[in-house]
Amino acid sequence: MSSDREREKRLAAEAAVARVQDGMALGLGSGSSVNHAVRALAQRVQLGLRVRVVAASRATEALAMQLGVQVSDFEHGSQLDLAIDGADEIDPELRLIKGGGGALLREKVVAFAARTTLIIADSSKLVPTLGAFPLPVEVLPFATPVVLRALGKLGCVPSLRVRADGPYLTDQHNHVVDCAFGRIERPADLARALCGIPGVLAHGLFLDEASCVLVGRGDEVETHARG
Repeated sequence: MSSDREREKRLAAEAAVARVQDGMALGLGSGSSVNHAVRALAQRVQLGLRVRVVAASRATEALAMQLGVQVSDFEHGSQLDLAIDGADEIDPELRLIKGGGGALLREKVVAFAARTTLIIADSSKLVPTLGAFPLPVEVLPFATPVVLRALGKLGCVPSLRVRADGPYLTDQHNHVVDCAFGRIERPADLARALCGIPGVLAHGLFLDEASCVLVGRGDEVETHARG
């Protein structure tokens, strides 16, 4: 990752955290952009900001706790005021591909629970059409062989995500299948088809979740608001 991209992520993250207000219930996604947001949030917490934080991944939770930001869960309330998350691709209609870090199911839950979802990214994440980034699909391990066959019939090349010691496991102990579709011309149709496959727990198409996208470009932050 180039230093320019990291700077753009950091600028977008800091702009998002600047919108956090005292007393908010805040959801944090996962990934390198969110890591910058966690660091910016920790600085504000040290200065007295009070927030209740729910994390979409154990990695985000661990970083937050390490930096002095307390993390809770939904047992203390299911509604979030704001969620901050990253994206792997963003199209002009603010539709996203997410899940490169493997937290897509929990990220969808956090976004669903939030009144507003801010997406932060560097400028390379803006694309004219979704699909160059392989679409992650979270799968019940019992159903993986069945789902792989069904995904192939949808026109992609599906690949089970693996590690050196076997299949990659999400925080929920599920598999992830990365689907090389190429250009996704009808993401809504594809999302419906994916939801119709038994064993698919979540897919990485986030079509309506983003309320606003903050994109670092050079030394500036662009704001892309929905509709």
